[in-house]
Amino acid sequence: MSETSSQDLSGVAETLLIPLYIRAMESQRPDALIKDEKAVELVARLSADDGFRRDMDRIRQIRIIEMGKVTRILQSCEMDRQVRDFLRRHPEAVVVHIGCGLDARFERVCSEQPDIGQVEWYDLDLPEVIELRRVLFGDEGERHHLLACSVLDEAWLDIVSAHRPRPFLFLADGVFIYLQEAQVRSLVLTLRDRFPGAELVFDVLSPLEVWEGNRRFARNKLDARLHWGIWHGQVLERWGDPSTSLSAGSIRLLDEWGFLDRPEPRLGHLRWLRPLESLARSLRIYHYRLGKAAEGE
Repeated sequence: MSETSSQDLSGVAETLLIPLYIRAMESQRPDALIKDEKAVELVARLSADDGFRRDMDRIRQIRIIEMGKVTRILQSCEMDRQVRDFLRRHPEAVVVHIGCGLDARFERVCSEQPDIGQVEWYDLDLPEVIELRRVLFGDEGERHHLLACSVLDEAWLDIVSAHRPRPFLFLADGVFIYLQEAQVRSLVLTLRDRFPGAELVFDVLSPLEVWEGNRRFARNKLDARLHWGIWHGQVLERWGDPSTSLSAGSIRLLDEWGFLDRPEPRLGHLRWLRPLESLARSLRIYHYRLGKAAEGE
């Protein structure tokens, strides 16, 4: 298929195959919560490729309970909803999808946006992942760009800064949990300072789920490790200027999501867990505004 092989996808990058496989399997259900035909196509291609067949076989053998699959799909749907909502409010926006993996979110979300011609979209991931994306998805488009670097590499910030003062949405999907708290804090404060008024959406686990996630990785012999988890989204507000929610240095929590917050028939048998989940907060998606845009922006 290309010179990119599964042996290049070690550590964190290796885990991109798991959500891809879950989206593909979900898309083939008659009651699918998400339709991702690109995921179906990619799983078929990778399964037939000599370099990836063993990896795909191993992914199939990983035991993922139904609740885990549905939760992951609901998480993807909520991320998609957040992007759609932002683009409805700001059709001329710049979207940076941090940790894009092999997710066709640009095609899936923006195909439904009538004003897609105005958006500038960046998919950012590690160089070996972006190299594989180029092979599987093709090269960049007029308004769809690829950034091959770590999110901690400030070079990508200089590239997207060229679009200021347009509205910015930074979407981090399955990324921050692999970073140390100091790294997440430094990145969030940098985004606030360089893109005042931008919005940030990311998923995160509770500290207890971080511990349990590392146990699952070890059990399934995946070479990756989780590091950061939080109990409440207000943690980030304290990273900014807590004196006022209107200051240029403030970080404001706009809303949050949990997988049992809204009724879902396929999780109906777990509704009794909602009070416990509200305390456990095992998986949350948080939506923030980073600072305040300067007058005239």
